[in-house]
Amino acid sequence: MRPAVPSTSGPSTSGPALPRRVALVSVMAELALPFIARPARAAAIIWRVAHNAPTSFPVHRRLLEAVDVIQKQSNGQMEVHILPGEDAGSPVGLLAQVQHGQIDAAMLSCQTLANELPSLAAPRCAFAFSGYDKVWPAIDGALGAYIRRTIIQRIGPMPMDRCWDFGFRHITTYNKAIQTAADLQGLRIRTQPEPQSIGLLQALKALPVTMPLDELIEALRSHAVDGQESLLELVQLLRLDLLQTNLAMTHHLWDGLWLCVSARSWSTLPSRLQDVVAGACNNSALDQRRDVMTAATQMRDAMAAHGIGVTQPDLASFRDGLRRAGYYRTVSQQMEPDGWDLLQKYAGNLTG
Repeated sequence: MRPAVPSTSGPSTSGPALPRRVALVSVMAELALPFIARPARAAAIIWRVAHNAPTSFPVHRRLLEAVDVIQKQSNGQMEVHILPGEDAGSPVGLLAQVQHGQIDAAMLSCQTLANELPSLAAPRCAFAFSGYDKVWPAIDGALGAYIRRTIIQRIGPMPMDRCWDFGFRHITTYNKAIQTAADLQGLRIRTQPEPQSIGLLQALKALPVTMPLDELIEALRSHAVDGQESLLELVQLLRLDLLQTNLAMTHHLWDGLWLCVSARSWSTLPSRLQDVVAGACNNSALDQRRDVMTAATQMRDAMAAHGIGVTQPDLASFRDGLRRAGYYRTVSQQMEPDGWDLLQKYAGNLTG
């Protein structure tokens, strides 16, 4: 296995755009893409790549574009099938399948990877990053290099150099604007059923409530909960803005998606094709990052235009509240010292 995946300095800003015709289509029939005949000579290498995002999300579209590039630049030697959404299985199941070579690659979040090693959740530390101007220097720098190296050495798969964007989480509420950490006290906030999100809300003296997404709309409508925290894409997808009056751009948790290739699949791929796959996937990751950032701005502005109040909270008050509650001290004890030190290199002193 080659020790590292070639880096790319970024997507080209000149030249023709990627062609809209894709050579290999998703297994999801509802995409309704036109049928494309396979080459007369079958590809020598057939890969399956999985992710858990809906097909409407940029991660799916940009993966299809990467597949198109791989098809062309491999001269038909590679055939890649995308397994999206529910077809892919659970996130933890995807990690196991990649580790055992049952699928060739998968998009794996820091949250999923942390099930194997808590230090891999370092970028998800609450209020570590106030925006993308803070995230990407860390993820493309020493913190990201540490995560990639740890995945290879301790978990097994080969991550590509460029992390894809899973996005920031924000808070919506009914009849209460969130300006400081004190405004969250006593509010019933629906959150993910995972320890980091629950612990974060508890440390800020909110009341975390976990429930399936299919129960959330009724809970908001009946005011069984006062608000919820999630990605803006989810707010838009479920039209939660129709049931809430305020959006606080807290940026309280960020997560990324590492495109991890099975060690077996990577090691048996010829060197030239490794370069093709890495180049196509890394360039598409940079394109997807821009997509997510642009979409987040558009969704925020659209909600404001429809009457929802948008606040930019004082993030320092949240950090101070978490320090007083011992949140950062607890998180640091769950991580290896190297991972925690690299996080603070970019996020600043969190423990105080």
